[in-house]
Amino acid sequence: MGTVVSFDVRGGEPGAVRSALEEAVAGLHRVDEVFSTYREGSQLSRLARGELTVAECDPEVAEVLALGSEAERLSDGWFSTRYAGRLDPTGIVKGWAVERAARRLVASGAGGVSVNGGGDVQMYGAPGPHRPWRVGVADPLRPGGLAAVVTAAGAAELAVATSGTAERGAHVVDPRTGRSAVTDLVAVTVVTPRLTWADCWATAAFAMGSREGLAWLESLPDTEALLITAGDEVRCTGGLAALLG
Repeated sequence: MGTVVSFDVRGGEPGAVRSALEEAVAGLHRVDEVFSTYREGSQLSRLARGELTVAECDPEVAEVLALGSEAERLSDGWFSTRYAGRLDPTGIVKGWAVERAARRLVASGAGGVSVNGGGDVQMYGAPGPHRPWRVGVADPLRPGGLAAVVTAAGAAELAVATSGTAERGAHVVDPRTGRSAVTDLVAVTVVTPRLTWADCWATAAFAMGSREGLAWLESLPDTEALLITAGDEVRCTGGLAALLG
């Protein structure tokens, strides 16, 4: 998927955890093979060219496309699984795949799991007694600095995803125009239980801009966010402060 995925797994029976980790890594490679938009022979590429139907693809393809349709509906079209008129669910695949990999490890009996996919993180449990998972949010305007630190204290599951221009430049597309989103934001970080949605919501809110994006994020259940504008203005949802520390 063009990024690095790292695992931090605590507790559980070593053999079971090791087996689950191998399955999780193999699963991520399989996702890359199936959903790649760069490989001509991937199922997604063949589906986009009309050489396959959804029913002829792996079941995960239908699952991801259904999730993408739900994200498009909930975001009023600001999230889309199409790019330049072509099927491209890239914006949802990474978060979904990382979340799925983390769930495999939880099912193996691990007491604490944190999986980081290119800076987007899915967490379950805790790394130890009275030690919650913590995720630093990079400051897009001050390289090497942190804008905030999110804590998963008291949460059985929590995900953190960021969309912005600091690492990859102007890569977020406005689905209405098909061109790079014109926005006053440089970064949106979303905190919610599932990385599948955190990833989608960060992308959609970034395209919306700070005013509309913040209002929309406030309307979503179990969702908090940190938005940073190009003018170095920080805007947060009402409940974010409870997740910082």
